[in-house]
Amino acid sequence: MHYMMIAVGYARVSTASQSEEGVSLEAQERRIHAWCQANGYRLQEVFVEARSAARAHNRPQLQVALNRACQAKAALVVYSLSRLARSTKDALLISERLDRAGADLVSLSERIDSTSPMGKMVFRLLASLSEFERDQLSERTRLAMAHLRLNNRRISTKIPLGYDLAADGQTLVENPAEQATVRKIVALRQGGRSLAQIARQMEREGIPTKNGGGWYPSTVARILNRQRKLQI
Repeated sequence: MHYMMIAVGYARVSTASQSEEGVSLEAQERRIHAWCQANGYRLQEVFVEARSAARAHNRPQLQVALNRACQAKAALVVYSLSRLARSTKDALLISERLDRAGADLVSLSERIDSTSPMGKMVFRLLASLSEFERDQLSERTRLAMAHLRLNNRRISTKIPLGYDLAADGQTLVENPAEQATVRKIVALRQGGRSLAQIARQMEREGIPTKNGGGWYPSTVARILNRQRKLQI
């Protein structure tokens, strides 16, 4: 009797823009169906996650797909590794969970099939490279933000204490009176005062905040945090 292998599909998009850039849910499902038909797999179901969370444990449909694949000792088929996991840790945990259950992992874009030793090795390598690429992007973003801070360019809609907005609507210019307040806060902190003690002193002395509200430990913490970032 002919035995047909079983597959479970999983598709996801994390943002609306991804649906418009060639990796829509429909496109992913078509690829999964086509692979199963071409390779003799009976596709039980494709589990779909729209606008999902980044971490694997926060994606309910992924967890259902994993449970189904493990129970049936099936192949979990995804369009690409990026649809499956956003970190090497998550990707490897998923791979190991499937392996322990006697299930397989197939990623179509990277042509990864964990049924073979070579497929397992390639999977681990590509998962590591994907995380490296994201780390590089995060580092470039951090450096760009630091450049904006050092050049007094706005990076949010809120104007921080110590600055006013210039006529161009983007550049921050120093406010001398508020800069004196910032320096005082830094000095008090360096002198060993707690955030709460500094906030109480600001209140006692009637020193205004940027938005005219009260002083709180969190207010002081934000000011100190911004000053630290300026030292990058």
